[in-house]
Amino acid sequence: MYSIDTKIRYSEIDKNRKLKPLALLNLLQDCCTFQSEDVGNTGISMRDMNRAWILNSWQVIVFKDVKLGDLVTVSTMPYEFKGFFGMRCFEIKDKKTGERIAIANSVWTYLNTKTGTPARIEKEIQEMYGIDELIDFDWAGRKIPIPENLEKLEAFDVRGSFIDTNNHVNNAWYVELAAENLPEDFSYNAMRVEYKKSAVLGDRLMPMICRGTDKNVVVMADEDENPYATVEFYSV
Repeated sequence: MYSIDTKIRYSEIDKNRKLKPLALLNLLQDCCTFQSEDVGNTGISMRDMNRAWILNSWQVIVFKDVKLGDLVTVSTMPYEFKGFFGMRCFEIKDKKTGERIAIANSVWTYLNTKTGTPARIEKEIQEMYGIDELIDFDWAGRKIPIPENLEKLEAFDVRGSFIDTNNHVNNAWYVELAAENLPEDFSYNAMRVEYKKSAVLGDRLMPMICRGTDKNVVVMADEDENPYATVEFYSV
């Protein structure tokens, strides 16, 4: 297990003083990025190897809201490497009480950036991280069915602030942008995300939504309705 401690910042909460989806996912991303840096599989070394970790899917469950200034411990546990897939789970706890705030499960693809194709994860890379256990939970599959009755919303251009070091829209932004289209009275504490392809600067994103009382699904697509990411918001 690899852990970092942090404090919830004003920039991370929304108008209702709840943690923004973007901020929540960034806490998880930052934790696994710091682990990679600390074990020696750095962004620079991966660039030199023509390798990158590309997120395939998330499932995130939030049990407790955090407040501005709360001290939290974010932990990540790689639990399986299989071919070109790496699987890792996450946990966020209240640092003072030890109470569980959120858990997450994720699947990552190890990519050859020179060819744009998946690459088998080298044994030495696997050994850098080691193997932990998957958090015990009734996890869903990574595939999210796309509803048929989707309502198209207004398309918009990819902005420079969405782009990360891999020169595509960072995975957390799809979720933040999808959440902006949810009905005002819809409440959720869980989400699943499946990523299909990467948007880059100059592309346009078109949200499409299927509204429901128990679940809302937002597809972030191109203007030909090909999905970049599908996001399912629900409660457990």
